[in-house]
Amino acid sequence: MRDGAGVLVVISGPSGAGKSTVIRELLSAKDRFEKPLFFSVSSTTRPPRAGEKDGVHYHFVSRADFEALAARDGFLECAEYAGQCYGTPRAAVETCLARGGCALLDIEVQGAMQVKRRRPDAALVFLMPPSWEELERRLRGRRSEPEEKIVRRLAIAHEEFNYIGAYDYVIFNDSVEKAARQIEAVIRAERCRVARLLPWVGLQTP
Repeated sequence: MRDGAGVLVVISGPSGAGKSTVIRELLSAKDRFEKPLFFSVSSTTRPPRAGEKDGVHYHFVSRADFEALAARDGFLECAEYAGQCYGTPRAAVETCLARGGCALLDIEVQGAMQVKRRRPDAALVFLMPPSWEELERRLRGRRSEPEEKIVRRLAIAHEEFNYIGAYDYVIFNDSVEKAARQIEAVIRAERCRVARLLPWVGLQTP
């Protein structure tokens, strides 16, 4: 009866917090999960960075194609970040959840708030860098963006920290393995949440 109680986990955090690295670590151990662990590949209008592959890191699309899909309500959430559009395709996520799996979303705070409005059962996780100095070091270490874009990302990070109170969990990424284990614990805890299980065991609240 509980197979349909899929878990939607949204992971946010400033650019440079290490979200992609932590998610890769989590996915590498997905055999520990009883149900499928699915990572939703977002669509974006930004150009790929060195080493990024279409359909793996992002679905790289034109702004026109992005806007057309948005007009058809094809995104679970979509937002503009640092001058580029990002969105989570709805169909694949809903298929995963219907099968009782766990869908992981790596999205920024605007998108996370949209998901929370559409799916109040979603678990929101904010991934924090070990320190502000380390965040700045990571952004500059990429050497993929000019200084003005780095300064803009740091300013956006300041704004994102204001949303932490809207999240369900905060995890500090001072160790990739530790952070991944903590998100794994969140997923297991969410599967046991009473509000999630009630509809599937035929019970109601008093």
